[in-house]
Amino acid sequence: MALVAVTDHAVERYGQRVRGALDPRTEIAARVGRALAAGRVEEGERGARLVRDVQRPSLIYVCMEDRPRGELIVVTLWEEGEDAAVPRKWTRWRM
Repeated sequence: MALVAVTDHAVERYGQRVRGALDPRTEIAARVGRALAAGRVEEGERGARLVRDVQRPSLIYVCMEDRPRGELIVVTLWEEGEDAAVPRKWTRWRM
């Protein structure tokens, strides 16, 4: 499994969507790790990897690989669907 790092921006976005996380940075890293192990990753634009949460499939983590450090960095996330806590149009991340 890859080492997963999480930006402050991703932590903020996660807090808008998933309430009650005691340590959101650790929780995000664990969720991304489980999703990677389950093969729930696809290629995004400009080398990004889109990782879909196992427990909550509408939640998508946008990750960039830091090859020299061997890390996958979660830079942001969004939620798909009509029932999204914060619709993607308000948090659209451009690469």
